Amino acid sequence: MPARDIAILLLICAVWAGNFLTSAFALQEIPPFLFTALRLALLSALLVPFLQRPAPGQWPRLVTVALCNGVLHFGLSFWALKAAGNLASPAIVMQSYVPMAALLAWFALGERFGWRTGVGIAASFAGVLVLGFDPLVLQSPESVVIMLISAAFLAVGTVLMRGLVGQSLFSVQGWTAVLGVGPLFAISFAFEPDAAAAFAGASWIGWGGVAYSALVSSLLGHGLYYTLIQRHPVAVVTPWLLLAPVGAVILGMLFWGDRPGPRLFVGGAMVLGGVLVIALRAKTRHRPAPPASDA
Repeated sequence: MPARDIAILLLICAVWAGNFLTSAFALQEIPPFLFTALRLALLSALLVPFLQRPAPGQWPRLVTVALCNGVLHFGLSFWALKAAGNLASPAIVMQSYVPMAALLAWFALGERFGWRTGVGIAASFAGVLVLGFDPLVLQSPESVVIMLISAAFLAVGTVLMRGLVGQSLFSVQGWTAVLGVGPLFAISFAFEPDAAAAFAGASWIGWGGVAYSALVSSLLGHGLYYTLIQRHPVAVVTPWLLLAPVGAVILGMLFWGDRPGPRLFVGGAMVLGGVLVIALRAKTRHRPAPPASDA
């Protein structure tokens, strides 16, 4: 890739890494499902002009993608980020959706993969186990479980997206927001009793986190990503995006007070190394690599 596109990739990674930090600050004021609902509400208002009518028979798939990616993945991932109390483990564990998507594509679509991809999948899952025993993670081990469930829903949504036709990335993003915002507000109303008070009392930090997540992370980050995958194969772009969780770990250490131990670094290297192997093998075999996720 030319230097210009590499610079764009680095900007995307910086933007997505920053989303973990700004969201963590915002989640101190706004409960996670309300935060996600507000993010998607803002996106809905901005992306309505980009919506494309689904092809005949595509509505069930599109609705399922929106529920998996918008409601369950994002809602649970922000819950995990709040529960974790650190940025490092959620940012790394989220990447486990890539080996999950590879396994789902094998099981549901009959896609085959070689032994190197299999090693990458095994290394990623083993890495989650290793980092799970780091003292930083053991302070709130439930956050890893929540993030793994979130990653599983993203993997399902990722595989289902491959069957969508006639939809641009912005249209899928728009439908995810439009179809997801109602269920998210309902979940927040039912299970977050402090949501109304949080909405009324949020400071510029909370609202700034919502704005950053919607406008900078989603619109700018995914917009630039969409531009790059129009120029280059997805499998060429994807390996670079592993710098985003690395950036989140660094931001956590600099601005959030994270103090990861050796197990987190070793486990994180195993997870990201396994994901890198999967992405590179997808590039070699000319299969589409799973798209990236910011948070």
